Amino acid sequence: MTPISILLVEDHHLVREALRALIEEGHHFAVVGQAEDGNQALQMAEKLHPNVVVMDIMMPHLNGLEATSRLRALHYPPKVIILSQHHAQEYIVQALMVGASGYLLKDAAADELPTAIRAVIEGTTYLSSQIPRDAIEESLLRRDNAESPFLRLTPREREVLQLVAEGNTNRQIAHYLGISIKTVEKHRFSLMDKLGIRDVTGLVRFAIAHGIIEGDDGELSLE
Repeated sequence: MTPISILLVEDHHLVREALRALIEEGHHFAVVGQAEDGNQALQMAEKLHPNVVVMDIMMPHLNGLEATSRLRALHYPPKVIILSQHHAQEYIVQALMVGASGYLLKDAAADELPTAIRAVIEGTTYLSSQIPRDAIEESLLRRDNAESPFLRLTPREREVLQLVAEGNTNRQIAHYLGISIKTVEKHRFSLMDKLGIRDVTGLVRFAIAHGIIEGDDGELSLE
């Protein structure tokens, strides 16, 4: 029987190694790759075709939500399990709306991760036992993609939003994305217009509130 192939995406090396050891400890799983951010995850997923991607939600440059959306659009889309320390219902719903098959809290019991992997492979949506499934399902029923400000943005606009919120200048963003400064400015204007936000402070608050970046104190705000 072929092992279930796993790609780990987490920006902390020690955490990735701990997850790898946990996953490969007699559960018939194989970690085929480890990525540090969402962009690297996309490159490795296209090359390795993992069955499951276990991914942190908060990562530099390309966060777990945007990476999940893009992974699910691949020709061979993997199942995605978001692994996060954040319990807020808004982020769980957002993760499921962009295509995640599971949401696992980092303070869950160790045996929950193998259980979650098996569940999503079998086609089940897995939520940590601490998460109120009924409330999440009710929230999902009330929404569609058009209602989510995050999903109204194009993938490039979401990428620019994260880079702006992380404190990068237009020049730095242009260099990182390999586009012109004028194109960056166009994306910034478009995303601010769609969100009804007029300054960088507002963009930062939006990014924190929607799980795109983390606040300075490590806490997420839903203001």
